[in-house]
Amino acid sequence: MLRTAVRREEPVARSLDPEIGDYAIIGDCRTAALVSRVGSIDWLCLPHFSGPSLFAALLDRKRGGRFTIQPAQGFRSSRHYLPGTAVLETTFETSTGAARVIDLMPIVDQEHALQPMREILRIVDGIEGEVALDVRFEPRPNYARAQARLRSRGALGWACTWRDELCWLASEARLELGPDEAALIGQIRVRTGERLCFSLAYTQRDIGIIAPLGEHAQARLHATVQWWRRWAGRCAYAGPYKDAVERSAITLKLMTFALSGAVVAAPTTSLPEIVGGDRNWDYRYCWLRDAALTMRAFTGLGYRDEAASFLQWLLHATRLTWPRLQVMYDIHGHTHLKEAELGHLSGYRRSRPVRIGNAAHAQLQLDVYGEVVSAAYYFVRTGGRLQADEAKLLAGLGGTVCKHWREPDHGIWEIRGPKRQYTFSKVMCWAALDNLIKLREQGCIRVGAERFHQERDAIVRAIETHGFNEALGSYASELDGDRLDAALLLMGCLGYKDPAHPRMRATFDRIRERLGCDGLLHRYEQGMDGLGASEGAFGICSFWAIDNLAKRGDLAAAAEAFEHILAFANDVGLFAEEIDVATGAALGNFPQAFTHVGLINAAIALAEAQKASCR
Repeated sequence: MLRTAVRREEPVARSLDPEIGDYAIIGDCRTAALVSRVGSIDWLCLPHFSGPSLFAALLDRKRGGRFTIQPAQGFRSSRHYLPGTAVLETTFETSTGAARVIDLMPIVDQEHALQPMREILRIVDGIEGEVALDVRFEPRPNYARAQARLRSRGALGWACTWRDELCWLASEARLELGPDEAALIGQIRVRTGERLCFSLAYTQRDIGIIAPLGEHAQARLHATVQWWRRWAGRCAYAGPYKDAVERSAITLKLMTFALSGAVVAAPTTSLPEIVGGDRNWDYRYCWLRDAALTMRAFTGLGYRDEAASFLQWLLHATRLTWPRLQVMYDIHGHTHLKEAELGHLSGYRRSRPVRIGNAAHAQLQLDVYGEVVSAAYYFVRTGGRLQADEAKLLAGLGGTVCKHWREPDHGIWEIRGPKRQYTFSKVMCWAALDNLIKLREQGCIRVGAERFHQERDAIVRAIETHGFNEALGSYASELDGDRLDAALLLMGCLGYKDPAHPRMRATFDRIRERLGCDGLLHRYEQGMDGLGASEGAFGICSFWAIDNLAKRGDLAAAAEAFEHILAFANDVGLFAEEIDVATGAALGNFPQAFTHVGLINAAIALAEAQKASCR
């Protein structure tokens, strides 16, 4: 029997240590901020996703810095996104009245008007009675390693400067320096019908723009709402669970860097996969392992522009290391992502170390070749076209696969330590060659067909001979191995093997038996990565299972499983990387693009299967 996800009551007082799922995301498709359900912006990196943090209370409540607007007395809070947008609305109820805080990062299509490089707009509305709210602006630049100077500029607001960067806080409420002169504080009172605005504008090495408040702020709110609704209105999906799919699409768009088309895995770093553990990684980069499934999501929803931009970024970034591919790149395609530890930060609930950069960028992961080529194939299959240089680049990747597919690697999960002969890596090498052959047959690419056919067939023989464990009755994580890996479910999702095939059905059953718990799936067996602590269930793996169920025609089981995992989203529909199977709490970096991609693709698979069953 499936257990319902645990739901915590909405807080009745200020929380000193929020759950990961207590956050919501706002952004402008260049960077993003996390806002807690108690009105505190506890995470913001500038000038982009991969930049240093200005607020990092998420990783250290004392040192990290925050921007808080919350009632001065006990309260209850509720929140939601304005429909079809990334604009967050939080309502506070106290014994004396109710107030609302609207949080957004404006996206304004205005010609001939100067706009801040980045802006966070916070609008406070009085709803009922009178509410006193405490305001605290506590900037801590560069992961709390830099000292910011706060200076009053009279009616224009407050300037916060460090190095060559500037934040400008404009406010319709009176604020003053705190005792240590490292924060701005104040208390405001709002009554029914009253409205106060706060604008935090940022610039680097450029003219500082002060964003006007009052009716101008209201206009930016309106323009942003309209922008998001126009974008959401382009979604072509019309199947089941449309609201969840739309929220996942908006979340995916929030994590797409508008200037390059890159999609970051998450806007955060070092949120633990188990509280107190050391699986705390920096996810503010772009993983090639996500490429094929992300392209499926964009094309499946009808977002052709996003799909084209994403492929262009993929092929631009990979040129820098062609014909070998790196595991991940930053939003600009840079390759050197040196990992370091921030020893001065205590970590989320004292989960250390806190890391920036990611040493996995230097690993060998052979699956990424299949990811990039498959992404290109999905793009072409849905009407896209390849340029001649892009086709040549993809053909070169096929040559690399032919040369190296027999080698061990670190696998899709970036396990640190010795390389291994991962079965899934071989599957994705097969996918690279199979999709290149299909692109050649469609006249999109010129490749040596005979060699690709020979190597593709050799990979199949290796997988079927050494990747399937007869005693286990399942494909195994490694060739000639006996452990399981939920990534093997993608063999059915990505076309290597029909999910209804006896070997895939048996693999599905073994994975559910040994990696499943309460209708969720762990990605691999404990101890496989050499780290002692356990971890949560991996969110996207449960969606892969749904994809398999739908494709093999088990529609009732797929729908039941879909509804079950939807119950683990937070109150605004967001998923982290992992789920605590004991409590239902979110674990790992948040929100996680990969999980939301899984939701979208599972919904599309279910919708297609339902449509096919009615023919």
